[in-house]
Amino acid sequence: MYENILFDLDGTVTESAPGIFQSIRYAMDRMNVPLPDSLDMSVFIGPPLTVSFRSILGLSESDADRAVSFYREYYGDRGLFECRVYPGVPELLTRLRAEGRTVALATAKPETFSRRILDHFGLTDRFTFIGGASLDASRRTKDAVIAHVLPQLPGAFAENTIMVGDRDQDVTGARNNGIGCIGVLYGYGSAEELAGAGALALAEDCDELYLRLCE
Repeated sequence: MYENILFDLDGTVTESAPGIFQSIRYAMDRMNVPLPDSLDMSVFIGPPLTVSFRSILGLSESDADRAVSFYREYYGDRGLFECRVYPGVPELLTRLRAEGRTVALATAKPETFSRRILDHFGLTDRFTFIGGASLDASRRTKDAVIAHVLPQLPGAFAENTIMVGDRDQDVTGARNNGIGCIGVLYGYGSAEELAGAGALALAEDCDELYLRLCE
């Protein structure tokens, strides 16, 4: 049974697409950059935004940084609350804590936004530690966030610690830090994406996720 559990936020705890997509549209309007009609916006959920703006939209490094600033204008005011908590997540977190397990957040979303979201939904007290990206470039990737979180969890070893997430970055970030990952299928990644990245198991919903966390 896993004693230390790291949860991703977007696509794992919260269904956050509406606010993220609106923030991206706002940023691109400010940049006068058109978004292709055929673009699947879900590709922006998971990776650091600067990486996505450069690789998906072809922005230069400086323009990608400007786009992130515009994104945060909207997201920090409205977008971060344009989301909902997935069904069963609060109950799952409460059950895990009641069993004496350590529950932490490990998200590539800036930590300041993540705390505001958890506060808004009354979930902050479900987490022993809340770890997210920094607003500067010092801690941006999922690898770096997990590396930041793990030392804060006394007694966290490879055999008793697991990451839970919905994208391949969660799986590879966990592996690069010496732990495994369970992929959730109710988020934004597919079974093929998660299995292909090396997820140890997949879960359709919170009930199945709990069973995977007890194996």
